[in-house]
Formats: sequence, C-alpha cells, structure tokens
Amino acid sequence: MILLEILSAISDFLWGTPMTVALVGTGLYLGFRFGWRYNFRKIGFHFQNTFGKMFQKGDGAGTVSGFAAACTAMANTIGVGNIGGVATAIVSGGPGAVFWMWVSGLLGMSTKACEIILGQRYRVKYSESMDEYMCDRSFVMKNALGWKRGAVVLAVACFLLGPWTCCVQTESVTSSLQEGFGIDPLLSVIVLGVTCFATIAGGLKRISAVMEKVVPLMAFIYILGGLGILLMNVTAVPAAFGLIFKSAFTPMATVGGFAGATVRDAIRYGIARGLYSNDAGTGYGIIAHASAKTDHPVRQSSWGWGEVFLDTIVVCSVTALSLILTNAYIDYPNIDSAQLTTVAFKVAYGPFGGWFMAIAIAIFAWTTIIGMYYSCEKSVNYAFGDTKTNRRATWVYMVYYMLPCVLFYNIEADALWAMTDLLSAIYVIITLLFIYTQQKEILRLFHDFWNRFLPAKEQGEHPEPVIYGAVDKKAKEVQ
Repeated sequence: MILLEILSAISDFLWGTPMTVALVGTGLYLGFRFGWRYNFRKIGFHFQNTFGKMFQKGDGAGTVSGFAAACTAMANTIGVGNIGGVATAIVSGGPGAVFWMWVSGLLGMSTKACEIILGQRYRVKYSESMDEYMCDRSFVMKNALGWKRGAVVLAVACFLLGPWTCCVQTESVTSSLQEGFGIDPLLSVIVLGVTCFATIAGGLKRISAVMEKVVPLMAFIYILGGLGILLMNVTAVPAAFGLIFKSAFTPMATVGGFAGATVRDAIRYGIARGLYSNDAGTGYGIIAHASAKTDHPVRQSSWGWGEVFLDTIVVCSVTALSLILTNAYIDYPNIDSAQLTTVAFKVAYGPFGGWFMAIAIAIFAWTTIIGMYYSCEKSVNYAFGDTKTNRRATWVYMVYYMLPCVLFYNIEADALWAMTDLLSAIYVIITLLFIYTQQKEILRLFHDFWNRFLPAKEQGEHPEPVIYGAVDKKAKEVQ
C-alpha cells in the first residue's frame, strides 16, 4: 500500500501540470512549425499514404512494409488503452476527460510524426545477428546526441522495466474473460503466455505478418460493435457529446455511483490515458517505424496522423460514448478498467455483449503484449550489438519478458496504472529531449520532402530515395 501511494503521488504530480504543459505545449509548437500539416491540413494526402496504401510493399530499403510497421505500432496503441484506459479516464476524470483525450490526440499527431522521422533518420541495420533495420531511444541517444553511456543505461532500463507495464494487459484479459465467460484467470494466463511466446519467437517478420492481419480486423469489428450502441441510443448521442464538452471545462458533481470530478481531474486523466492509448510522445513511434520500407522518412511519418486518428479520434470515442450512453460509469461504481467497458456492452447487447468484449479485449491485449515485446527487444539489440551474443540474449529475453505477464496477472489495476504512468512520463521526457535537440534535422527532412522530393515525384521525375541505416557491424550511421 505504501509503494502504491508513493507511485500514485509521483505519477499524479508528473501527470498534473508538468506533463500537460509539456505535451500540449510541444504539440502546439510542432503544429505551428509544421504548418499544421499533420493536424488539420493535408488530411487527404495522409489518408492516401496510409490507409489508401495499406497493401503496398513500399519503395526504398527496409525490413517490412510501411503498413506492417504501422500495424506493429498500432498493436501498442489500439488495444486495452482504448478500452480499459478510456474507462479509467472517465471513472477518475468524468466524461470531460474524453475531450482532453481528443486534444492530446490532435496535438499528438505532430509529435508522433517527429518520432517516426527520428526512427527512420537514426536507424541502423544489423546484418550479423539478424537481417533487420532497427532503431529505438538508445540508438537515437547515441547516433544523434553522442551519449554512448547514457544510451546503454537507457537500453538496460527499458528492457528490464518494459515487461512490467504489460501486466496491465494481462489484468485486463483475466478480468474480462472471467466477467464474460467465467474462465479461471490461471487458464487465461497460460494460454496467453504460450501463444504470445510462439509469436514473438518468430521475430519481426512473423510479428508484423500477424499484426497486419489481426489489428485492422479487430479494430473494424470493435468499431462496428460500438457503433451499434450509438445507433440504439441515437437520440441521446448529442446530449452525450454535450456532456463531454461541458464537463471538460466545469466540474462534474456526484451523480449515482460516480464520485464527481474536477476540471483538473478531467485534464490529468484525459491527457494521461490519451497518451497511453496513442503513445504520442513516448518514443514508441521511433521503434516501430524504423523498420519500414519507404522512399523518404517524412512519407512514413504520415502514419503519425493515421495511427492517432484511428486510435484516439475513432476507437477511443467509440468506447467513451458506449460508457456514457449506457450509463455504466454511474451505475457500476465498483468496476473499473476494461471490465467496465465489458459491462457497458452487456448492458447494450445482453450476454452477447459480454462475450464479444471478452474476446475483443483478450485479442487486443494479446497484440499489445506482442507489440510491446518488439519495442523492448530493440533495447536488448542495442545493448548487445550486432553480435552472436545478441542472438542468444534475445532468446533469453523472450522468457524474461513473458514472466511478469504470466506471474503477476492478479496485481491490483490501480498499482499497474500508477507504474505505467510513471514509466510513460520518463519516456516522454526522453523523447521530448530528442525532438527539441534534433528539431533542426527533423525540419530539414520535413521541408526536403514537401518542397523538393514530393513535387519532383508529382512531376513524374524519379528523385533518389532518402534512406538511412548502417550495414556494418559497428552500426555506424551512413550519411
């Protein structure tokens, strides 16, 4: 209890004014510097270069297609954060938290784009231990800032602590399957552990192949389920939106089982859960998109818009409106996280809703655990370099990664979220440091794409692809 209180106190402080100012301020600053091309302008271009080219392999050098890389990234974002995270935000911050989730998403599009550009710019290629282009925070810290010792410390911290954040996913799986089907949590954990391990053992190509099939399909099915609730309550939808906007700027009083929330609560939980959902500013975009085949880093950064739009503006909104329209957050005060969303679907669809959500949450959490593994594995790869030791260390790490997920599935959700918030805040601080110190290079590539490369392509010319990535054993960047 004391540890939980300490973690909660620290995360409450960080996700109060400091993180709100940092993330919103950075989003506004980057939006201005980019001419709002990722937020409001050029939406047609971004849609065409993301969802419009989902099944194209992509030009240039890389390990997987741009869409496959994006699906690996969205495995981290479209999942329990959309389901359990939104429920936690509304329970703790009221419906107004949803508005601040939207704000974090709209502004986070530019931040996520910067991460993707950094990942492409400072990526390397390992050819001895694995045939793969890669990057993570440690590679950027070394290749961009020259902080070799700090990069090693960061890599070790990431691969040691990263697996523990996945306990949030496991808790969501066990609670939802128990709620929906009465399945013993131990059985759920065993199946989860075995299937996750079998997938990550196949490396990036197997992970991305599975993710590009499962993630879009499950997102589509879940959105349909949420839209069904909206249609059943279509006359109440305008009032639900009104409640979201009103309580974003005015305190919401106690009603039924809901304890009430201040505007500060709405902002704090909306920004925090929004970030956990779309990962904008945490640096995960650096990792997932570094492997993508693309002819220019800025083209791949279109997924900075695509991911956040689908994740926060679409999927999170569907969850939030489902909770509000069914009144679940008021009528079931002792339930939180993904279990509350499950209850909301049961209210709307009866027992079928509970079964649907139990399956959806299990699959979403499964994909998130796998996506998170890939992120953590890159830290292992950095720490051991492009050597035979790296290959052996990766296999050992697979086992370590799965242990917290399997052994600590019954930790209280509050403790899991407090620890996740704290780690996310640390990742944000590091990522924002990268963005601000490397903004000159980011903007150079940005203007090169929009002012030179893209116009040349549109005029039928064939400009040389802009590709980065080392191929030698020491992983030195090719200029």
